[in-house]
Amino acid sequence: MSVDVSARKRSRTRTTLLVLFVVYLALLVWAVLWKLDVPWTGGTRRTVKLVPFVASGGHGASQPFEVATNLLLFVPFGLYLGLLAPAWRWWRHVGVIAGASLGLETVQLVLAVGSSDVTDVVVNTAGGLAGLVLLARVRRRLQGRTALVVMRACSVATALALIASAAFVASPVRFGGPPPGGGREPAMRLERSTMHRETMHRETMHRETIHRETIHPGLDTSG
Repeated sequence: MSVDVSARKRSRTRTTLLVLFVVYLALLVWAVLWKLDVPWTGGTRRTVKLVPFVASGGHGASQPFEVATNLLLFVPFGLYLGLLAPAWRWWRHVGVIAGASLGLETVQLVLAVGSSDVTDVVVNTAGGLAGLVLLARVRRRLQGRTALVVMRACSVATALALIASAAFVASPVRFGGPPPGGGREPAMRLERSTMHRETMHRETMHRETIHRETIHPGLDTSG
């Protein structure tokens, strides 16, 4: 009986981890491709930087803040992958992480939503590897309770990430989007801007009509 209960708990924990991993992947794609902005395509020139970290080929050197951010973004990838596929060898985990990072860089190039940089692949893979190392240390300390404890910690972190993402979207701060005058603006932002201009134009015409009628009460303004 206790074996069945333990098996059900492990199954629920694995299912929860899988759901959290899917949510994490969705946030990761949104953050990497569109910097938590409204999705758009074709707004930047397609560029590829093949030399990591240093300036080369007309591209500047990698910024420390971006490197640190990309590293931290992929730490959960290693944690989740290590928990969901514990039987894999470490090199297989690293290969999946590197492949995912390379896939995101390729999508950026195809959709023209940002520059593709080998630095990102290297740093992202290092972040995922750091997550695997962190998980190994936690396993040595917690043993059989590792999956449950990490699942709870990831649940809290996911909730905080969703709240932070919602707050960022509601704020005027933006890190992404196509450059001014280049490509198409995000559809929602463009629609709001067009509606605002039309509303302002109608209000201006209405105020001018009222002003003319006040100065010349009997004047026909129909043209």
